[in-house]
Amino acid sequence: MDCRSGCGACCIAPSITSPIPGMPNGKPAGERCLHLSVELLCNLFGKPERPAVCGRFVAAEDVCGSNQADAIRLIGWWEKATAVA
Repeated sequence: MDCRSGCGACCIAPSITSPIPGMPNGKPAGERCLHLSVELLCNLFGKPERPAVCGRFVAAEDVCGSNQADAIRLIGWWEKATAVA
C-alpha cells in the first residue's frame, strides 16, 4: 500500500520518542508534528534530520485503514496496544 496523499495520520497519531528538529523530546501521541505541512506532507521527508522511526514507517491497511479517520483511529489503537506499562 502507498501512503495516501493528504493524510498525515502517521505524523499525528503516534508518539515519537526520538528528537525531532524543533521538538527535542519528540512528540506525544495525538499531537501534530511541527513539520507536518498544511497540505499534510512531511517537510522533513528526504532530509537527513528526519527521525529514523519516521523513515521506517510503512503504510499498510491494518495500520492505515481506508481513510485518514481510520488511520488516526488505528494508529492510536496500535499506540495503546504496544505501550509499555
